[in-house]
Amino acid sequence: MVSANSFKIVFFILVVFAVLIEVVADIIFKKWSLENKNSLFILGMGVYLIGTMFWAYSLKFEVLSKAGGVFVILNLILLALAGIFIFKDELSLTNKIGMILGMISIILIEI
Repeated sequence: MVSANSFKIVFFILVVFAVLIEVVADIIFKKWSLENKNSLFILGMGVYLIGTMFWAYSLKFEVLSKAGGVFVILNLILLALAGIFIFKDELSLTNKIGMILGMISIILIEI
């Protein structure tokens, strides 16, 4: 018999893969917006499709209201970190506090 914890583990693995893949797609799209190369746009769309498949499959293991929140917050945090480290974006103190609150919200959503 499969336990509820097993479903949560599978859900988190799928969501983490979905978020990582979609962050890669977002990075590709940002590079496309800077370089205006159609090949980057097509590659970004393909990568998004793969990420969306992981996301869709993760919904088999969690209710949409929880899954959506976790996905969006993880995506936001990783995109902010990608912006900082890859594109040299700067975050305000308010942005940093928001990211911390986002991490806390994931914990609260899953309790």
